[in-house]
Amino acid sequence: MSTLTLINARLDDASQPLQTLYVQDGRFVATPSPAHATATTLDLAGRLLLPGLVETHIHLDKACIMQRCQLSEGTLAEAIAQTRAAKANFTEADVYQRGAQVLEKAIVQGTTHMRTHVEIDPQIGLIGFNAVRRLQADYAWAISLEICVFPQEGLLNNPGTEALLCEALNQGAEVLGGCPYTDADPAAQIRRLFELAVAFDRDLDFHLDFDLNPEGMTIGEVIRCTQQHGWGGRVTIGHVTKLSTLPKDTLLTVAASLAEAGVQVTCLPSTDLFLTGREHFHNKPRGLAPLQHLHACGVTCSLSTNNIGNPFTPYGDASLVRQANLFANVSQLATEAELLRCLSWVSSESARLLRLPDYGLTPGCKADFIVFDAPSAAAVVAEISPPLLGYKAGRKTFERTQARLYKP
Repeated sequence: MSTLTLINARLDDASQPLQTLYVQDGRFVATPSPAHATATTLDLAGRLLLPGLVETHIHLDKACIMQRCQLSEGTLAEAIAQTRAAKANFTEADVYQRGAQVLEKAIVQGTTHMRTHVEIDPQIGLIGFNAVRRLQADYAWAISLEICVFPQEGLLNNPGTEALLCEALNQGAEVLGGCPYTDADPAAQIRRLFELAVAFDRDLDFHLDFDLNPEGMTIGEVIRCTQQHGWGGRVTIGHVTKLSTLPKDTLLTVAASLAEAGVQVTCLPSTDLFLTGREHFHNKPRGLAPLQHLHACGVTCSLSTNNIGNPFTPYGDASLVRQANLFANVSQLATEAELLRCLSWVSSESARLLRLPDYGLTPGCKADFIVFDAPSAAAVVAEISPPLLGYKAGRKTFERTQARLYKP
């Protein structure tokens, strides 16, 4: 048995007393057992301790391909087309290498759990899926990776896709995703994916309502199907930028329906800001799902990265703290309570969305934690603080050297 004792840890702001926490065999415990093989003490010297961050929506399989693409319009349609062309030359080794780049960035940014979406269609087959499954195993020492397979190129209008999705689910893909706007009948794709999710007993995660036209929303069909199949708490919708176009009263009505049905919402600030609103020369809309209003109505929410280094999002460093700060800026959130809520959307609320068991810093929780040199948890978001070190199941996974000033 191995025991790690964390001393002088700060769990709140600087005004609170420092704490001692114990980790035994990869979990926090109230009191360590006296019978142990090794015992280590880590003095945090008053630094801030937080549970590991949780990435709920990212695409490892198509990351880091900008040099293979040409951007001229910067639209969603162009991003899909350019990625489709690049995808024709993907190999398992290529996907693995690019995905590993992003995983390693995410690890040193404090992410300990991740749900990655992986494209499945007759063109790519299971190449991306097989590569990401290898990443899942090879990086389990630092990050828990959950695979969501989805039909980026359409389901009903792309023969052979459903059989491949089912094959990936049979091989262990944990989540089933959807992209209804890629089919001629979006509602029919939604209904079919719910049928498959029930048959395979899988959670669902949709790319949904991804533009700034309030017409043609499909969110109502997702709510209806969630209630019909009793899938509350197991359905997530990502992007949903159409929600940003709704008057407040209408939005709150939709939010109440989402909360009642148990449909969760992920906002993807970098991608949503980059792709939407390009038709506006002036008075550009911000176009982000209004998580603060959804959360207030009882909807479980998260913030996430979505893409890094591709036509959907040409940049990124896999920092969830940066995404929280970006959302706070664009949504004009600044109070301590608001910044803490933004942090929760990349940590505790994201863990709730992914239904992660044993998440946190209390006895019984898995010892996945990160350490910051910041005066408070709210300051982590306000200052985009980088984590100094991180642990997965009580084992150190990374350490960052702090910057030094050399004054004359």
